[in-house]
Amino acid sequence: MRLTAKQKKFADFYIELGNAAEAARKAGYSKRTARSIGQENLTKPDVKEYISKRLEELANERVADQQEVLEFLTRLMRREESDQVVVTLKKPTSVMLQSKDGKTYSKFAYEDVDDVVEVKTKNSDALKAADILSKLQGMGDNANNTLTKNQSRKTSAEADIMEAKASAYRTPEGQDGGLNKLLAAIDESIPKGGDVNDNSD
Repeated sequence: MRLTAKQKKFADFYIELGNAAEAARKAGYSKRTARSIGQENLTKPDVKEYISKRLEELANERVADQQEVLEFLTRLMRREESDQVVVTLKKPTSVMLQSKDGKTYSKFAYEDVDDVVEVKTKNSDALKAADILSKLQGMGDNANNTLTKNQSRKTSAEADIMEAKASAYRTPEGQDGGLNKLLAAIDESIPKGGDVNDNSD
């Protein structure tokens, strides 16, 4: 990639300003031709490539990578980070007053003064950081998947039980009487939500 000194300056100013004509003027091109030269420079492959690479480098410098994010979340979770909070303090000041007889005396007065103090990470922030960390590391997904599977199994088992009950209540084919009254009576005698062998009475 071969750029002239002016083209490199133009590209750097363009990245900073986002305006081709102004970048050209700052790079040293004449004011009269700055607009056309600026637009022309943006069409040149070497200038375009340089701008693209510099933008990528700047993005990499400014954007945190995965390791940095994980380390920050870990510090938050461990409450090692601090936050700045503005608090209002009552600051005592001495005010000189004069009595009716002309004597001067001092009196304390309080004025509100804003101060910035450092506080530890809140528990709610630490819990949120722990939750995000577990999701990023797959722990949260595994836990959610296990819970979902267990809920699915339970629902399926309950459906099987209901189907079995429904089948048992039906009178065998070819017999009269509708529901099997004996099975219905047995089912009614089982305590709801409790143990069959509950002898608490």
